Amino acid sequence: MKILHVVGARPNFMKIAPVMRALSTLPGDVRQILVHTGQHYDRNLSDIFFQELEMPAPDYNLGVGSGTHAWQTAQVMTAFEPLAMELRPDWVVVVGDVNSTLAAALVCSKLGIPVAHVEAGLRSFDRSMPEEINRLLTDQIADLLFTPSPDGDENLLREGIHPDKIQRVGNVMIDTLVRLLPRAEQRWSSLQASLGVGDYLLVTLHRPANVDHPQTLAEIYTALEEASHWLPVYFPVHPRTRQALDRLGLPSGSGVLHLLEPLGYLDFLAMEAHARLVLTDSGGVQEETTYLGVPCLTARPNTERPVTLQQGTNQLVAARTSTLVEAIQRRLMEPRKPHEPPEFWDGHAAQRIARVFAGWMEKA
Repeated sequence: MKILHVVGARPNFMKIAPVMRALSTLPGDVRQILVHTGQHYDRNLSDIFFQELEMPAPDYNLGVGSGTHAWQTAQVMTAFEPLAMELRPDWVVVVGDVNSTLAAALVCSKLGIPVAHVEAGLRSFDRSMPEEINRLLTDQIADLLFTPSPDGDENLLREGIHPDKIQRVGNVMIDTLVRLLPRAEQRWSSLQASLGVGDYLLVTLHRPANVDHPQTLAEIYTALEEASHWLPVYFPVHPRTRQALDRLGLPSGSGVLHLLEPLGYLDFLAMEAHARLVLTDSGGVQEETTYLGVPCLTARPNTERPVTLQQGTNQLVAARTSTLVEAIQRRLMEPRKPHEPPEFWDGHAAQRIARVFAGWMEKA
């Protein structure tokens, strides 16, 4: 069986690494090919992740680069189609909800190549989000849908997906976290010493709704400045967010508001695990804090991961200064609640995916 994996952005790497590892243990002739579209490329956001996740170097790099959503999707399709035609894999595995995910799925649907979507069925019900459109369309095209939680199954069934296509396997992001958390903890002492951290607020922001609107970004930054009077704020800044901050002329950190360069996965995981509180707009961070039991505020009006709200670790908050400040104060005063990860968020999701593919191999 020839399986081609497509990745395009940082979250994809954490999701595909355990899948490739699990598939490599299957008996029989399984050839795996890794294609990096180059949708996002920055050494701090790409190369170091391949190293830390112990992933093989990509077999192919399409070098697409940044652009508008339409341009990027079209470029991935144009570059990926001849490769798919040449390799003719038995399956193409796409992950998450980035433009590369949809682009690869569209190409395969035209060529008659089966597609498996890892992290299927998630819905924010907000079609102004480009990721929501990518999720909806990819799930309609895919032949096999691996969901992380019950709401994913329910969403797909409601949208008319045949139950035979749906496999709830759990969260592959948590597979990577479980595997690498001991290594991250080994780095904590030196990281703590270099940053001088005790209690702190950890921040990540990258979504266009927050960083591409000057007024919204200014409101968030003002809230962080105010919060830094109570405890240090550490903010590893995504390149697009850094550019937006520079355009607004906002300070590059001062006092106990620290704007850091992007962190590798292990360093970020260590800081995430030890944070007093996390403020984010990232789907993956919502999931990781849910597993870790770290209180999380998500600066968004909705989330495609409602299970993180149900577990009590995550809370949605409007991206306004007064609302953010109030929410940060309140969460800092609350004791940590007992928590239990959702079902199948146990470090074995990729093994369940591998068992499904093993079943397909037996039928072939």
